[in-house]
Amino acid sequence: MLKNHELAEIVVPGVKYEKRPAKTPDGKAAAGLYNAWIWLDNPSQFNSYTTDMVKGVILAFRAASNARDVSSVVFTGAGEKAFCTGGNTKEYAEYYAGHPQEYRQYMRLFNDMVSAILACDKPVIARVNGMRIGGGQEIGMACDFSVAQDLARFGQAGPKHGSAPIGGATDFLPLMIGAERAMVACVLCEPFSAHEAYHMGMLTDIAPALKVDGKFIANPLVETQRVYDEFGRQAFGKPKTGEALKQGKALMARGSVDLSMLDAKIDELCGKILLSFPDCTTKTLEELRKPKLEAWNRNKEDARAWLALNMMTEGRAGFTAFNEGPKDDREVDFIALRQALARNESWVGPLHDSIQPKNRRTA
Repeated sequence: MLKNHELAEIVVPGVKYEKRPAKTPDGKAAAGLYNAWIWLDNPSQFNSYTTDMVKGVILAFRAASNARDVSSVVFTGAGEKAFCTGGNTKEYAEYYAGHPQEYRQYMRLFNDMVSAILACDKPVIARVNGMRIGGGQEIGMACDFSVAQDLARFGQAGPKHGSAPIGGATDFLPLMIGAERAMVACVLCEPFSAHEAYHMGMLTDIAPALKVDGKFIANPLVETQRVYDEFGRQAFGKPKTGEALKQGKALMARGSVDLSMLDAKIDELCGKILLSFPDCTTKTLEELRKPKLEAWNRNKEDARAWLALNMMTEGRAGFTAFNEGPKDDREVDFIALRQALARNESWVGPLHDSIQPKNRRTA
């Protein structure tokens, strides 16, 4: 009788776990072998993870790691719009904002989720089916490989929405794309395309997802060739502008999203991994993960403490604005905030309410 090494069964709304037959690169099924697929299943909220979903992801990675018949793990989101946009801002705003002790406990779970990905005994592939933003970007970067559909957008959201990207981004991005690009991504919070992410070295591969008149085409909203701007800088993957953008949007309207090419690339990568020694592969993973793990383990507890306390000030204000503001206005009045702080106004008082979007609209 085989021992059961699971901590608990995976029965969590918002997280799906399934085993799909493993296939060789030529498409033949390998009898009795599987790839574990872990799904964030909250598409109505762009697959943002709730507290319970974080627990489910931890259990799912534990199960996939322990499964004797699993070769690779595929981590993805439901639907075609989002891989994951991070923590559930509704839950943040309505429960955790103003409660640092509670958020500190939540961050213990989040840290354990990232650590579960980094400690998985099997190769972990992020199937980036859509937006990978904020905490979604962080858990995606914890994976060993990332394959994206080329309409996906990437980026951080921390300083724009009342947080700091210290759930992995400040640890992983400098290692993956260099200190300067990491600085731009984390401080400015400007989203970038899958083509740009691939060009920077963040992705293993990309696949077209837009189908127009029965044929796949590259993302029509970005420059997909190595072009240069007016200063001679490379603009590969940069958003189109003017007439080119207008034409791209027209193509988008005519087309439909089809993720079959993405799935074919996922199957191909899993097939290549299947044809390797399993223990040698695991050891290779462990060695290559060390730079990520060293940075992550060095910083995660300090980050947890700071993020908890931040829920009393900027975190509370930022998540409230994002949750309650209109779709096109989800940021606080940053100028008014800086002016108030320059006057030494206290957060314990009217400051939080005065910088919310609703007050900017009525001013």
